[in-house]
Amino acid sequence: MLGALILTFIVSADDGLLGEALTATEAPKTLRAAFTVELTSESARRVFSFDPRLPVGDRWSLVSSRGKDEALDDVARNWSGDAAPDSWLFPDDLRASVSDTEAAEVLGQAWRIRYAHQLSPNDDDALDEWAAERLAATAWIDPMTERFLRIDHELTDPVRGPSGGQLTRFQQTYLLDTDPDYGVSYVSAFAVDLSARYGFRRFDRRYEARLIEVDLFFSSRAAERDFFHRTLQAPAQVSAAVPAARPGGDQ
Repeated sequence: MLGALILTFIVSADDGLLGEALTATEAPKTLRAAFTVELTSESARRVFSFDPRLPVGDRWSLVSSRGKDEALDDVARNWSGDAAPDSWLFPDDLRASVSDTEAAEVLGQAWRIRYAHQLSPNDDDALDEWAAERLAATAWIDPMTERFLRIDHELTDPVRGPSGGQLTRFQQTYLLDTDPDYGVSYVSAFAVDLSARYGFRRFDRRYEARLIEVDLFFSSRAAERDFFHRTLQAPAQVSAAVPAARPGGDQ
């Protein structure tokens, strides 16, 4: 059986399709978000809402709750404890994490880019270094909109975890959407799926966060005008993608 035709392109993080997709993830600090998010695990469900326009004590609120899961509640506490919980919706230092030049494969309606995760200036702890060394990264981009669709980080081989034991499976997935008004990409869903062994015990864990509603807006009308002014003034980028057809593959 003949394999599918795979087209391979060389792409750069500084220009072309990958550059445009990365730029769309770099939201200005003045862009804020009000949102409702559903957190779920195998045994529990929580729905929270956040709106930075409300008084400080009312911004993060529990909408509904079902089941018991301390780990899921820890996720919610860490999120709500952030000075700006809506900043979690925007990918952090993604450009710095992607190496300069990568190969993209055309698969159906999306481009798949495999890259070696690089430490960014904000990655300054042992967990960040451990992840960069052991996790394979894959990004999916819509070539029509030049926006990210999905980003995966996956453990390729079982390893000893940062806090002991053996981590046998780890997958972290981000799904991204694009705001129709501003053209900015944001994380619309997030999932972690892992399995670990500690002695004779096995530990499986999966939780998801999914935005039910989101409203992006600028902190002031002046900030919004400045954003549109800079967007309109930005020079058009010429794609640096160089096609190189490669037959074969098992896609």
